[in-house]
Amino acid sequence: MRNTARWARRLRSDEGSAAIEAAIIFPSLIMFLCLAIAGGRLVTSGSKIDAAAEDAAREASIHRAAAAAQGAAYSAAAESLDDQGITCASTSVHVNTGGLNVPVGQVGTVTVTVNCTVNLSDLLLPAVPGARTLTSTATSVVDAYRMRED
Repeated sequence: MRNTARWARRLRSDEGSAAIEAAIIFPSLIMFLCLAIAGGRLVTSGSKIDAAAEDAAREASIHRAAAAAQGAAYSAAAESLDDQGITCASTSVHVNTGGLNVPVGQVGTVTVTVNCTVNLSDLLLPAVPGARTLTSTATSVVDAYRMRED
């Protein structure tokens, strides 16, 4: 009878339950932390792409000719991405230079869209497969009284 009572007390005791709870909860907390860090890095990278698009639009709006504006926009976007430490697997810069053709005295705009495909292994952790394309569009005003190229 005494052995049975001892075993019953031992089965009802909570010794070791903290270790079991930690073994269940700890991996979940680590995974949540990793997901939060990954989300933060994606958001930060998106803001860096935004900055590159703004730099490219500003640079394109300064030029008089569409061809020069497109070249300047691509160079400005590439330089901005490089300065901010973003390595794109592929980059495309689309420039709408329609605002450079408006008559002097009217306000025109130049719009630039930057697409950057980033490998997730570069962005998050070395073993993460896949890629993500980050896109940003920015518009810059062309000076209304600046001379235009004919």
